[in-house]
Amino acid sequence: MKRIVIFLILTFVVIAMHAIPYKHIKTAVYCRAYEVEKMIQPGWLESVWDTLSHQVHIDKVYLETHRDLLMVDDATLEYAKKFFQDRGVIVAGGITYTVDESNNFQTFCYSNPADRKKVQEIAEHTARHFDEFILDDFFFTSCKCNLCIEAKGDRSWTDFRLELMRNAAVDLVINPAKKVNPDVEVIIKYPNWYEHFQGLGFDLEAEPPLFDGIYTGTETRDRSANQHLQQYLGYTVIRYYENLKPGGNRGGWVDTGGLRYMDRFAEQLWITLFAKAREITLFDIRQMDWPIREALRADWKGVFDFDEMLCPIQIGEGKPFVPNKMSRAAGYSFELVDNLLGNLGNPVGVKSYKPFHSVGEDFLQNYIGMIGIPIEIVPAFPVDEPVVLLTETASFDPDIVTKIKSQLDHGCDVVVTSGFYKAMQGRGIESIVELRVTDRKANVQDFVVGFGQPSSSQSEMLIPQINYLTNDSWEIISALDDTNGWPLLHSAGYGKGRFFVWTMPDNFVDLYQLPPPVLNRLRETVAGNLNVRIEGPGEVSLFVYDNDTFVVQSFLDEEVTIHVLSDEKTALITDIDRGETIEGELRKAFAFGNRTYGDDVMVFEVKIKPHSFRGFRF
Repeated sequence: MKRIVIFLILTFVVIAMHAIPYKHIKTAVYCRAYEVEKMIQPGWLESVWDTLSHQVHIDKVYLETHRDLLMVDDATLEYAKKFFQDRGVIVAGGITYTVDESNNFQTFCYSNPADRKKVQEIAEHTARHFDEFILDDFFFTSCKCNLCIEAKGDRSWTDFRLELMRNAAVDLVINPAKKVNPDVEVIIKYPNWYEHFQGLGFDLEAEPPLFDGIYTGTETRDRSANQHLQQYLGYTVIRYYENLKPGGNRGGWVDTGGLRYMDRFAEQLWITLFAKAREITLFDIRQMDWPIREALRADWKGVFDFDEMLCPIQIGEGKPFVPNKMSRAAGYSFELVDNLLGNLGNPVGVKSYKPFHSVGEDFLQNYIGMIGIPIEIVPAFPVDEPVVLLTETASFDPDIVTKIKSQLDHGCDVVVTSGFYKAMQGRGIESIVELRVTDRKANVQDFVVGFGQPSSSQSEMLIPQINYLTNDSWEIISALDDTNGWPLLHSAGYGKGRFFVWTMPDNFVDLYQLPPPVLNRLRETVAGNLNVRIEGPGEVSLFVYDNDTFVVQSFLDEEVTIHVLSDEKTALITDIDRGETIEGELRKAFAFGNRTYGDDVMVFEVKIKPHSFRGFRF
């Protein structure tokens, strides 16, 4: 009956000819050279744009001039540019520096004079037509031809490629483009695999100041695919790149690749926007025209209401159309989150220091974000923060022990991972606390927090065995291995602060299945300085903002009940979209003997549907 009523209403109501602009979202669509080349064909562009603009509002288009040695000619670019400008759409250019994308994303060889000349010609050609253009993903090099081998010499591939691409950015792209068009702004889009950039020549230290802006790839797709990108990365990477060039991160970029269920596409869009991306780009105009596959509809679990989203819509006096394209999935997702975004302040989170060109415990911060700990990756050590989180990448800083001691001397806490501590063994870390992260493993499933009752994970997991000096430091969370036990969270005092070692499972995904009491204590230790935290299972993320608002996003397949914790002065939280208020219950601090542990907190019970979010205000 509900579907029939909606159908009748929408059939008889005349709506605007194009999707209504969003209040708090700026949207763009990227057009590959293959599609741009077609835009001069009679009727092609009109038809594609008519379908797209009915289903999602678009503020801006990026018209690509080159991909895979296909260069779009002047007449076609000018025709397409005028078409969009006549319709009030902002137009910018785009370049993909690939020779053959189908051949493992073959890039140009920046040691080859002929390739270098071609790269420059493409930049100049693009600058003649646009006052802004963006470099899609592939401004790097994976070439190991004889020219590159000879030019590299005794240097590592990382050092060689970083210098090679720094020079290419200035000599072949930025300076030639600005010589042709002094007003042009050149933007570099960085993809999602930031841990490995330096090995291919992406220079996150030198390049952001060189370019007029940067852009962020937030395509996390299916996390079980070969990149193993967790959903939370779509948020973390926006915040990280914002910290690389404050004010210069122009937006996030999502595609439809690797989807196994429809919610995954929507989650990518929401997570990008929760990070307060200034613009969101849909890749690409071809993918947006794809029909929503029945398989994706069948696997729907979350807030997508397909009966509503795919209901026939009447346009003027013509026949009603069914919005069954991927573009409508994007539009529907934006409509669901638009109001909430207008209420959110600036994101805040636990600072995690990642020095430039560092590797180790790859993408670990994103796994931590998936268990409800808000993370903010920063490229400089965050001095005087209440809590600093250090993974193995921080061991690349030769002065890291001195910086940790200074932090502790100021009464702040430092949480390090077992990977960080192991990398620092023999490099002075023992002057803070004497531990040994061994190569031996423990197969564990049961855990104890303090003097509490044991709780179990869904399955066994491997963790490194850590040895320590009894009474010099203390186990906060223990992992039980039959009649033995090993620290999962360890604490040592130093100066005025506390130093924690967090033992990471060999498979980071095992963090998600840790029992709630364990996760709750980890959240308290790492993120207890924030004005809100959550209690409950893993695969529920928390996004916190500086104006007493927060968002809870569940990635679980079933409805989940969580507890939201704030200080004892907070009596109510309000669901921003629904207007519903939830009253809290006071939980007193835990007293044991002559000591009191923790603080009085207010606890709010919140239910989250599968693959859904809720936003609240204190």
